[in-house]
Amino acid sequence: MLDQRLVRERPNLIAHELERRGIKLDLNSLQQIAQQQRDLEEQRSKLQSRGNLIGKEVGEKIRQGFDPKAPEIRELRDQGNQIKQEVALIEEKEKTISAVLKEKLLSLPNLPSPECPDGKDEKDNQEKYRWGAPRQEANLEEHWEIANRIKLFDTERTAKISQSRFVTLLGQGARLERALINFMLDLHTSKGYQEVFPPVLVNTASLKGSGQLPKFADESFRCIDDDLWLTPTAEVPLTSLHREEILAANKLPLKYVAYSPCFRREAGSYGKDTKGLIRLHQFNKVELYWFAHPEKSKEAHAQITNDAEAVLQALELPYRVIELCTGDLGFSASRTFDLEVWLPGAQAYREISSCSVCTDFQARRSSIRTKEGKTTRLIHTLNGSGLAIGRTMAALLENGQQQDGTVKLPEALVPYFGSDLLQPDFRY
Repeated sequence: MLDQRLVRERPNLIAHELERRGIKLDLNSLQQIAQQQRDLEEQRSKLQSRGNLIGKEVGEKIRQGFDPKAPEIRELRDQGNQIKQEVALIEEKEKTISAVLKEKLLSLPNLPSPECPDGKDEKDNQEKYRWGAPRQEANLEEHWEIANRIKLFDTERTAKISQSRFVTLLGQGARLERALINFMLDLHTSKGYQEVFPPVLVNTASLKGSGQLPKFADESFRCIDDDLWLTPTAEVPLTSLHREEILAANKLPLKYVAYSPCFRREAGSYGKDTKGLIRLHQFNKVELYWFAHPEKSKEAHAQITNDAEAVLQALELPYRVIELCTGDLGFSASRTFDLEVWLPGAQAYREISSCSVCTDFQARRSSIRTKEGKTTRLIHTLNGSGLAIGRTMAALLENGQQQDGTVKLPEALVPYFGSDLLQPDFRY
């Protein structure tokens, strides 16, 4: 959430930065609401100070021997009661206008970093560098063709269980999914991350805190009878892990890694990637999350990106790093590096991780601060996929496919899977 002080004092700055995102917005009305809220706050504070002084004066006169029922005391108490009534009225107005202001601020995205390249959409994203040598042979299969041939999953039977865009992993496919999750968790915990296994159902406050609500309500699955939603990413519960807390500065950064199932409607993507593991309503993901000191979040962003890259390198998967332009940034992000893995069957790079620094945007929505001496400040949050499991499996299938129909797995995964090959399975 954006700082109300900026809305009051520097609305032109906010308008300019949002325009970099492609959002043209007249902030005059919002500025007026913010100023009105501030004026009411100051009025209430002054009245409460006067009321406190009157209370002290009453106490002092009684200590001096005045009769509590004396006219002087009664007059002071009448003044105090009048002030209390005025304060109550102001508090009601303040409550109403604060709710309006908060609702409007919750709908505005984070401001882009000055280092974020300007651009309208994904076409203006900038490639930073590449790692690994992409396979370029002709007639390579796409991952869903390989998976169907060696029977790693079943989508037709799954549609009878639920609906389209869900998948049931079978045999080696199920074992490979489990192996990838354990491999990624072990790799990240060896680098100092604390493992977390959060709830799959999260409340509305958690989704607002991370920035998914109110903007992305249509993308989420909701439990109608409860204030609960299926989590779209472990970023949501991890953000709220320290909601309304003050974190000691000498304990930062706090680094978490969490495996979770993720659920998304993919409302705006019908017709895209309808086959295979790229775009499902339910998928598994290992998420990296940092609570960082605000002066060290730039270094933290580089490190969380490197930690996500380490998975791809260990699995010997070629990839490239893309910096998103302002027009392609996620709602809560200030700056983002995407990792795109090479899929030789599709002859294309596809996103497999998005590593973002959110500055104090989520911390303000979730009231997460740090304290140094007597100074309290909002912390910075960062998140990154480390990695999306289904897309990692797709990349392994396409990069490891062999002429004899098997799939060669990278050495790092063998202790987890139990073999270096996926082979045709005729049991299903």
